[in-house]
Amino acid sequence: MKQPSSSIKQYHYTVKPEDVAAFHGETVHPVCSTYVLAREIEWSTRLFVLEMKDEDEEGIGTHLSIDHKSPAFIGEEIIFTARISQLNGHELICTCEATAGDRLIATGSTGQKILKKEKLERILTRSV
Repeated sequence: MKQPSSSIKQYHYTVKPEDVAAFHGETVHPVCSTYVLAREIEWSTRLFVLEMKDEDEEGIGTHLSIDHKSPAFIGEEIIFTARISQLNGHELICTCEATAGDRLIATGSTGQKILKKEKLERILTRSV
């Protein structure tokens, strides 16, 4: 496992029509859903894993939390700013802030572990 080149990553995402809050085909609100924000927060912090892992390693999520603060509208660009808050051995803890213009859209945190692929495969096939 390599050390990250920096403790901050930024990722830009434009809200698509399919990102709205909807359940079972029915739109609840025509704005970016909390689920999509959570997915993109996890991706923005995974950018660290992609840089840090060796060829024989892979990351796996251990936790995700999100506080949805305000709406992001279809066509609006969200900037996700991820920061490493802790790096303990193979465990990476990050915080993330999502903004659109001057509005805070969401905050969150993620946990990921970087494990050898063979160990991860043993863990994942054991539970099947």
